[in-house]
Amino acid sequence: GAGKTTIFNLLTKVYQPTRGTIMVDGIDTHSMNTAQVNKLGVARTFQNIRLFDNLSVEDNVKLGMHNQINYGMFSGIMRLPSYWKQERIAHERAMELLDMDPSYAERDLNVGFSGGEKKKAEILQLLMLKPALAILDETDSGLDVDAVRTVSAGIRKYQEDCKGSLLIITHSTKILESLHVDATHVMVEGSIIKNGGASLVDEINESGFAEYEQR
Repeated sequence: GAGKTTIFNLLTKVYQPTRGTIMVDGIDTHSMNTAQVNKLGVARTFQNIRLFDNLSVEDNVKLGMHNQINYGMFSGIMRLPSYWKQERIAHERAMELLDMDPSYAERDLNVGFSGGEKKKAEILQLLMLKPALAILDETDSGLDVDAVRTVSAGIRKYQEDCKGSLLIITHSTKILESLHVDATHVMVEGSIIKNGGASLVDEINESGFAEYEQR
């Protein structure tokens, strides 16, 4: 209830800001819709997974890549079938990194997938899309310790290989423990009341959020 997801929806144009300016690489996004912001290289994951349950893991990834091509993030002469042939090995390696059974690639998400496995499929799509900016809204919500660790490994892989930027919205610091954190911001009732670096995560681990909520 602090306003974190609202900020997320404003940045990705799910909501239209009533004032202020949102810039992406010097481009004002005021008149853009969500698809146009995606075209600038922005990807997002939601608290509630937005993959298609009636499609397989692989087809969900292909659909995301198809949208990228249509929105212009790849060269216009590149077509998905040939591109997917090149990327299949990367897809298999990403599944292995996320500790996903290879047979899951062909299985629809509504057939025996737990919430944690669907979260992994979402991170798999992120690894394949390679956005310039990934905004993750409570990706660790509802995951057990082992699943958080695995998902963190996938996010770390994105950091290392894609060299992209990450904005992670979370109530817990567990997902941050194995990631390189440049900046930490604490939000209470719609306002950022504390800024810091990675050490702020350590402070929160030790003392919690109580002192910020009292402000």
